Amino acid sequence: MRVLGVDGCRGGWLAAELSDDDQVAWTWTADIAELLRQPVDVVAIDIPIGLPEAGTRACDVQARVALGRRGVTVFPAPVRPVLDCTTYAEARAVLAAAGGRSMSAQAFGIVAAVRQVDVHISRNDEARVVEAHPELAFALMGGTPLPGKRTAEGMAMRSQLIGAWLADTTAVINEAPSRARPDDVLDALACAWAARRWRAGTACVFGDGTRDGRGLLMRIVA
Repeated sequence: MRVLGVDGCRGGWLAAELSDDDQVAWTWTADIAELLRQPVDVVAIDIPIGLPEAGTRACDVQARVALGRRGVTVFPAPVRPVLDCTTYAEARAVLAAAGGRSMSAQAFGIVAAVRQVDVHISRNDEARVVEAHPELAFALMGGTPLPGKRTAEGMAMRSQLIGAWLADTTAVINEAPSRARPDDVLDALACAWAARRWRAGTACVFGDGTRDGRGLLMRIVA
């Protein structure tokens, strides 16, 4: 029995495949479809799944509240009308024409990754493929509040939280692909933790049960 925790990183995706005996196998790929095809029980991925036509998802609001001052790490999911936009200027124009709020350049930065996932999943995948958020996972491991994840202190504290449930954490982290940043490695492991909880039926679910125009649930699990 295995689960997969996936984090988007520069140029592709980092995946931590976690077995029931706490063995971790790493994969880096530019093709999210490769990871979604893996023969695992659950894939938990740090990317919005289920996109509103306008406004803000309830799961994002709930996640920000749950994280307190770390709630700023929960970017609002892009609305579906901007999914086909290739530039930030185009996305802003689409939103302005619809009378909606603009989006930050940082939020637009994940649109291409969201598009990749959206193309490859459907309502039929919802029992197996879930949206996760590493900061929620770390908070539920007992790490609230945490310093920034790219600070030395923040990385050390997150490594300690992972070490509470994963043996040989240092070795596991050191075995990750060198092209992934240290915070990406920790985030992928946090997503794997959330995937294991989802499979066990013990995950916390954020959201109000609504679906987007494609029938995808708008939720975050941790």
